[in-house]
Amino acid sequence: MKTEILIGWVLACVSLAQGVAGQESTPPVLLTSPLDYQVFQRATKTSGVIVVEGMVQAGTRVEARLDAQAWQTVAVDRPTRKFSAQLPAAAGGWHKLEVRAAGQAPVVVEHVGVGEVFIVAGQSNSGNHGSEKQQTATGKVASFDGAQWRLAKDPQRGASGQGGSFMPALGDALVAKYGVPVGVVPCGIGATSVREWLPRGVTFPSPPTLVGRVEQLPNGAWASKGAAFTALVARMKQLGPHGFRAVLWHQGESDVNQKDPARTLPGKLYREQLERVIRESRREIGWDALWFVAQVSYHGPGDEASPDIRAAQAALWQEGLALEGPDSDALRGDLRAGVHFNGKGLQAHGKLWAEKVGAYLEQLR
Repeated sequence: MKTEILIGWVLACVSLAQGVAGQESTPPVLLTSPLDYQVFQRATKTSGVIVVEGMVQAGTRVEARLDAQAWQTVAVDRPTRKFSAQLPAAAGGWHKLEVRAAGQAPVVVEHVGVGEVFIVAGQSNSGNHGSEKQQTATGKVASFDGAQWRLAKDPQRGASGQGGSFMPALGDALVAKYGVPVGVVPCGIGATSVREWLPRGVTFPSPPTLVGRVEQLPNGAWASKGAAFTALVARMKQLGPHGFRAVLWHQGESDVNQKDPARTLPGKLYREQLERVIRESRREIGWDALWFVAQVSYHGPGDEASPDIRAAQAALWQEGLALEGPDSDALRGDLRAGVHFNGKGLQAHGKLWAEKVGAYLEQLR
């Protein structure tokens, strides 16, 4: 259940109870889904559904419509006063949704989309650590931080960092090609090792360079505290079964060529640990979500790629556990500001992701 929906229902229950007690009047309809600028994952190239949910005063009929078309009756569970419906909608947007109680003015959501939704996870280059902030040029790319949807303008809430990201460029490229809005769900955490993304209690022999998200056990082994994994799975669950197209994974820099060689992660362990993250996340959400895994190991001029980690990342595609993401190690020179991307690099990075994702989308009916 979405956090904002749960919160909305709680507030509505309190409000309705107060109204019954005569303390204050209550609105006839409390709409908890969709939110303004929300994007729903399309089911086919041309269609999907928009989930309409909320609460209503007792004994009130609820209707909804899209784009000023005919009103449709929405089922209401009388004991709980909750209503729910899935409205078929053409892929595209922004659609305009109206929901009303009988005889009342409608609640209006001006921007609702049916398109492509992606979760973005990993370390700094999956978050807001670029040197120049970006924003959607098409006005059709929105981001979700777990509570609100909004147009994608850096820094993207939900990920670490206060700078620029590749997500607006990725979304704009897909909007231009497919004509549907794009939703991104940022989850990246700067400087994280894949070890920090493991579920709580999973052990490994040596720690990452930063140890705030791991702990040493009495036997000398190390274990993940599970915070990053838990947050990632929470976002997946909020979007619901098949509520997003794929996870876009960009991570690896913090596992290669560390100053303390003991904290460098061998490729074999990298592959095994990322496989564990992917499989356990799928088990937690109850369906086989797609993952795209990028090739990521760049540190700077003279340390531009780790064959060991790159081979580990490629092995996940070759074994069919994930799909091939972009080769971000190839983005060098005037596209970088240190290990991070500058504005030109963020645009290039976003377009590379759009090419890889687009190659998959082209195969869909």
